[in-house]
Amino acid sequence: MSLAENIYHHSRKLPEQAAREALDFIQFLEQRYVGKAATRPEDTETFLAAVVGTLGDDFPDDITDDITDDDLGTDALLH
Repeated sequence: MSLAENIYHHSRKLPEQAAREALDFIQFLEQRYVGKAATRPEDTETFLAAVVGTLGDDFPDDITDDITDDDLGTDALLH
C-alpha cells in the first residue's frame, strides 16, 4: 500500500470533523512544501542559467565556461 493510500485508509476511520482537520493540515503542508518545490531550481545547470551574469564581473558569462583555478581567489592568511 502506498503512503497516499495508507493516509486515505486511516482518514476513512475518522469522524467527519477530524477528517476535515486532517484535510486542512494536508492542504497546509501542500502549500508549504509544494509551493517551495515549484519555485526551487531543479538542478545546478538550471540555477546557473538563471543567475549567469548577475553575480559580478568575475562570474562566467556563459554556463558553458569552465571555472578554473585562475578564477578562484587567494585565501588570506589568518593571524
